[in-house]
Amino acid sequence: MTLTPSRPTPGLTPRPAHAPAETGVAANRRRWDARARIHVEDRTGFYGVDAFRRAAGPEPEAFEDLDRAALGPVEGLRIAHLQCHFGLDTLRLERLGARPEGLDFSPVAIAAARRLAAEAGLSARFHEADVRDAAAVMGPARFDLVFVTWGAISWLPELTRWAGQAAALLVPGGRLFLQDAHPAAEQLDLTARGLVPSFDWRTPADAPLRFHDPATYTGDDAPLPPEPDHNWIHPVSDIVTALLSAGLEIRSMSEHDTLVWDMWPGLTEKGPDGLWRLPEGHVRVPLSLTVTAAKPA
Repeated sequence: MTLTPSRPTPGLTPRPAHAPAETGVAANRRRWDARARIHVEDRTGFYGVDAFRRAAGPEPEAFEDLDRAALGPVEGLRIAHLQCHFGLDTLRLERLGARPEGLDFSPVAIAAARRLAAEAGLSARFHEADVRDAAAVMGPARFDLVFVTWGAISWLPELTRWAGQAAALLVPGGRLFLQDAHPAAEQLDLTARGLVPSFDWRTPADAPLRFHDPATYTGDDAPLPPEPDHNWIHPVSDIVTALLSAGLEIRSMSEHDTLVWDMWPGLTEKGPDGLWRLPEGHVRVPLSLTVTAAKPA
C-alpha cells in the first residue's frame, strides 16, 4: 500500500501483512524482549542506567552522541519518541524540559520504561505498539517533534508506513529528527582483508538479512534466543523518498564519521567523547546519518 500526501490522516489505514517480513518482525520482538531484560539491568554500564538513577536533573553528557545543532532546543516540546526501547532517552528528554511519550513494540521494554519513570518521579507516558501503528495508538497531530535515533530503521521491512506515521503524529509545522547508522556503513563487513562490501545496498522486504549474534551489543554475555535478528538496509534515497511521499519537507541532511556502538570490534576505536570511529589512516566512510524534516504549517 502506497501512502500519498493527500490522505487526510496518513498512517491510520490498516497495515498490510507481508508474511516473510512479518515473521522477521515477530522474531525481532522476541529478541528485543530478551535484550530489554539485559539492557535495563545494565551490568556493563553501556546505557548508564545507574548514573541516570542517581541524577536529580539533566545529565551534562546526555545526547552528546547526537547532532545537537540539527536537533535544536527541546524544552517545552511535545515529543513522540519512536522505538524508545526501555525509555531511557525518553526520560532524559523530560529532564531537559520536554513533554515526551515513548513507543516500542516490546512489552518487556515498555514495562521497564514505566518502572524507570516511576523510580525517577517522571511523568512520561509509554505505549506498547508496533511503530507502524504509532499514530493510531499515540494520536494524530499531537506532537511538535518525532524523535528517532540509533538502531531504529534497520528493523523495519520498508519505510513508507514508518514515514506516514511520523507525518501523522506531527502538528502542522512539527519536525522529525532522525539520526541512525548510515546505510553505506551497514553494507560493510569486517573480514581478514579489512572492511568489505558484503550486503546489497537495498534489502527487499521479503528477504531480510539474518544475523545470529548469540549475545547483545552491550558486552553482557547473557544469551539471546537462538533465532536470528532480521534486518533491512534502506538506502538514503529510500529514506528521503519515504519522507517526501508522506508530505514532509526535508530541512537538513548530514553524514558523520562516528557511531555510538562498536560496529566492527577490533577495528573501530572509542574516542574520549565516547563515540566510535575508524582508526587514524583508515579510508573514511560515513558511519551515521542525520535527517530533519518538517510537516508544512
